[in-house]
Amino acid sequence: MSEHTVLKMTDMNYSPERPAAENPIKVMDLTLRDGHQSLFATRGRTEDMIPVAEKMDAIGFWAVETWGGATFDTMHRFLNEDPWERIRTLKRYFKKTPFSMLLRAQNLVGYRNYADDVANAFMDRACENGMDIFRTFDALNDYRNFQTVVPKIKEYGKHFQGCICYTMTEPRLGGEVYNLDYYVNKAKDLEAMGADSICVKDMAGLIAPYDAYELVKALKAATQVPIHLHSHFTSGMSPMSHLKAIEAGVDIIDTCMTPYAYRTSHAAIEPLVMALLGTNRDTGFDIRKLAEINEILEKEVLPKYKHLLDDSKVSIIDINVLLHQTPGGMLSNLVNQLREMDALDKIDDVYKELPKVRKDLGQIPLVTPTSQIVGIQTVNNVLFDEPGERYKMITGQVKDLCYGLYGKTAVPINPDVQKKALKGYDRGEDPITCRPAEVLEPELEKAKDEIGDLAVDMDDLVLYAIYPVTGKKFLQWKYGKEEPPAEVKAMSLEDAKAKQDLVNKARKGEVVEKAKLDEMPVKSEGARKFNVFIDDDCVEVAVDEVGGSPVLNFLQAGGQVAVAPAPAAAPGPVPAAAPAPAPAAPTAPAPAAPAPAAAPAPAAAPAPAPAADAEGTPLNAPMPGMIVSYEIEVGDTVEKGDTVVILEAMKMENALPAPCSGTIKAIGFKSGDSVAKNAVLAVIG
Repeated sequence: MSEHTVLKMTDMNYSPERPAAENPIKVMDLTLRDGHQSLFATRGRTEDMIPVAEKMDAIGFWAVETWGGATFDTMHRFLNEDPWERIRTLKRYFKKTPFSMLLRAQNLVGYRNYADDVANAFMDRACENGMDIFRTFDALNDYRNFQTVVPKIKEYGKHFQGCICYTMTEPRLGGEVYNLDYYVNKAKDLEAMGADSICVKDMAGLIAPYDAYELVKALKAATQVPIHLHSHFTSGMSPMSHLKAIEAGVDIIDTCMTPYAYRTSHAAIEPLVMALLGTNRDTGFDIRKLAEINEILEKEVLPKYKHLLDDSKVSIIDINVLLHQTPGGMLSNLVNQLREMDALDKIDDVYKELPKVRKDLGQIPLVTPTSQIVGIQTVNNVLFDEPGERYKMITGQVKDLCYGLYGKTAVPINPDVQKKALKGYDRGEDPITCRPAEVLEPELEKAKDEIGDLAVDMDDLVLYAIYPVTGKKFLQWKYGKEEPPAEVKAMSLEDAKAKQDLVNKARKGEVVEKAKLDEMPVKSEGARKFNVFIDDDCVEVAVDEVGGSPVLNFLQAGGQVAVAPAPAAAPGPVPAAAPAPAPAAPTAPAPAAPAPAAAPAPAAAPAPAPAADAEGTPLNAPMPGMIVSYEIEVGDTVEKGDTVVILEAMKMENALPAPCSGTIKAIGFKSGDSVAKNAVLAVIG
């Protein structure tokens, strides 16, 4: 053994004062962004990052990813946190390690291309708030969408990392579209744009070890900038692909701390540190310091988020990802969407339809936002298509894609699908071929007029411009205009442990202490019965809503539905809650069988409302989602097929048409409201 490889081993540890490697592999840690995004639905809070921040800063990472991706959306929407404040806060703890963010090029941190003025303002604020490295990608690998953001990165002297989204048309690297030449040419394009490094972004964990070796070798030969490999663990191949890429000379790889690793996240850093120990690619990291960080994450942080883990699977890998190529986060979203729509039994149909939709839409890579575009359109096809008619409900984003607002697809879009999508499209029925942002009107001044004084600085204004509906709601919480709901407030470690104790008791069949009431209520005739399954046992329980079941009263002025208590025995409103027990269907199909029969009942929901207000034909929500906007007002006349409301489901917008011609008699909700499947959105008389 050479002098370079001799290590001092004591008590199963080693001295961190070992000789430096000749060519140490650089590592970017993704724990604080992609790790919790992949495993915990991006619900990680800033307060839970602070306890490990200084210790992570001392490890020697090339960079830490702290922002971008879904964090901007999730923080303001679900956590009541200001996304900009996270950068500023964490910067106080990370004194020497650069910050990296995932930037969706002209999509920024949203799900569509934004106008150049918004893109410029966002980049100004990201740079000035402290971001150092901009991992920039376009879902279609159309680098025309880089033309606004890259000059800003250069203007501020920041690091521009250009990404190539990795995808395949064959089981392994090759084929007519996504082959070695494709990736090499994309890398040359990025280098010509001034990329400081080039990242192969393998968002679904598709790259095989020997393909990684071949690809890295080719990229190193064709370019002069560092090569970075980003590969999710989903298929189980990424640790092997990392080693082969390291052999081929890759400069930087991505990993997570062990508690935030594996499954649909990334490989863990600790095994890699030990695997490379004493080699010429030794990381130089101290395994004992990494263990200290893991201890804090495991005991003080993760208990708050374990309820978000998908523990329905025993295996930590999903080999099916090699077949459908859907990133893990998107896959779990699809499952949840189907569950909420009482259609989880259609998941196999979704898997079969997904490759067809992807091919129809130009064989596009599946990464945000194209994974959502393909995924939600696939669900729509499975649930709403009829014999002889495909693509019956086309999302707004599919229409935008067919028009060219996302960029140029790898292969042409199916002309029949494109023609159907663009029929009556508000921008025109002939797709564009120019850079998408060239047809977008400036948005910032309009946003400023809309939000007014509620946005007190440019950070607020940019947030609203990107997310007008949820952004406005967040600003109202931020400045005390509205009280934030309980579900967006932080959970303490004690609360998390108490909840887990309840789950453990239920699994053991132990009786949970009953809530004490001053007076035992009388069970009403409207009490609803449910089957509760605990492992192999089943208990029937009756549930009575306090104050009686709600009656929906439609407001003529178009405001939110008013909820008033009704006599418990009133039969009308009861079916409105029918979708509630649906989640039991996947685990116990037999007892849940009556649910589908009850589900259509909400179509009759107008009945309990005053006859003058609610007579007519209801427009029901075909899926759970959030109201973006109503295109009509009470009193307006509509023709059958006219758009009444825009409903967002999983970030994709669906224009819901009038089921008949007539006059809008009532509107049930307002912009920003969440609605359940079958909720009555409007009544036409």
